[in-house]
Amino acid sequence: MSLKNKRILITAGPTWVPIDNVRVISNIASGETGILLAKQAKKIGAKVTLFLGPVNDCCLDESINIIHFKYFEELRNKIRKELYSNKYDYIIHSAAVSDFKPRQILKGKVSSEGGISLRLKPLPKIFRDIRRISPQAKLVMFKLESRISDNTLIRSAKVTQHKAHAEFIVANRLNPYRAFIIDKKGNAISVRSKNELANRLLKIIDLTPNT
Repeated sequence: MSLKNKRILITAGPTWVPIDNVRVISNIASGETGILLAKQAKKIGAKVTLFLGPVNDCCLDESINIIHFKYFEELRNKIRKELYSNKYDYIIHSAAVSDFKPRQILKGKVSSEGGISLRLKPLPKIFRDIRRISPQAKLVMFKLESRISDNTLIRSAKVTQHKAHAEFIVANRLNPYRAFIIDKKGNAISVRSKNELANRLLKIIDLTPNT
């Protein structure tokens, strides 16, 4: 099987959740991995749709279908709409999606004098929407951790992979960068750069039987 002419949806970048009318909670995701995957997939002939958070997209090919988002709810709603409208062969969910939001969004711009306290509540998992709407697509998940061992990182990723019924999961950590591509059988392939990850991951899913 070849990825040429296959439809691939990729999510990338951070998501925002509002604190008040001008402030947000976010994360440090750059979207670089998803952008590299989109460019490489396009180069080998795939039909790519990239959902891209609030990061710079100046280096992307104009032939890549880019759907921009900023906020969590915006991403969730746009993915639902896209998946109800179009079928995809692969979904690579690499966006750093927010896990929590404030229980109450404050009105206006809260004064910086005196500070504020925020109570957070968990957000729904977007991968559940993806799996429900597009059960036929092969799903690649991402799991980011920090300050843990390789073995703990891999074990944590496998739990997420099982919950999502994902064909693959990429377990990665920062400083120094390290990632493992894990298949359904639990095999883990180590990579040491985002460029290497993009190339290896696309080659691996390219060889996955279409069953």
